[in-house]
Amino acid sequence: MKKLSSTLPNMLLSLGGICVLVSGILAVVNHVTTAPIAEAEMKAKVEAIRAVAPAFDNNPFAEKMLVLPEGETDSLTVYPAKKGGALVGFAIESYTQKGFSGLIRVMVGFDATGQLVDFSVLQHSESPGLGSRIPEWYHEKSEGSGIRDVRGLDMKKEAPLTVSKDGGKVDAITAATISSRAFLDAVNRAWRTFSTLEVRTGEAPSPAPAVAPADSSASK
Repeated sequence: MKKLSSTLPNMLLSLGGICVLVSGILAVVNHVTTAPIAEAEMKAKVEAIRAVAPAFDNNPFAEKMLVLPEGETDSLTVYPAKKGGALVGFAIESYTQKGFSGLIRVMVGFDATGQLVDFSVLQHSESPGLGSRIPEWYHEKSEGSGIRDVRGLDMKKEAPLTVSKDGGKVDAITAATISSRAFLDAVNRAWRTFSTLEVRTGEAPSPAPAVAPADSSASK
């Protein structure tokens, strides 16, 4: 086989061939990995919805909707939780860009009355041992008079949540005030979305109807 001379056209031809080959390999790798990544993200969201929303028997992921909170430019994804056909609350996929290391994504659950059921951190890049303690810190009982465990808070009375250093009631994570503020920013954004839903529908979601206990005399 005749060796190509080291002319500029031949060099460009070789370089172009290499670029095409590399692009093809990258395209194949991207195609192979995209589906598993998307599936893993969906599974994580479904698990987060189940963890933070009131007990439900529908498929919130299949009934998701986009809601634009008042004063915001980006819509949030809302997952309605239903029990026996009645709307009992929502899981709201919220976020903040105010983290020490940027984006933090949080799934926040509310019941029909506006009570914060629970939360799950979906994504963050906060410092290990500091901002990364958001999940454990805000699930713990406060050692003082402030608020730490945010579960069960009546957001109609407590919102917006702010750290004590900013005049609020919520304990900031030790040495991670920025991360704490960011987390609360995401929770407050989720709450504004819930409030927007109330305004849009004219009323809060109705709780599931109570199920009467079976009459024991019927079996006698």
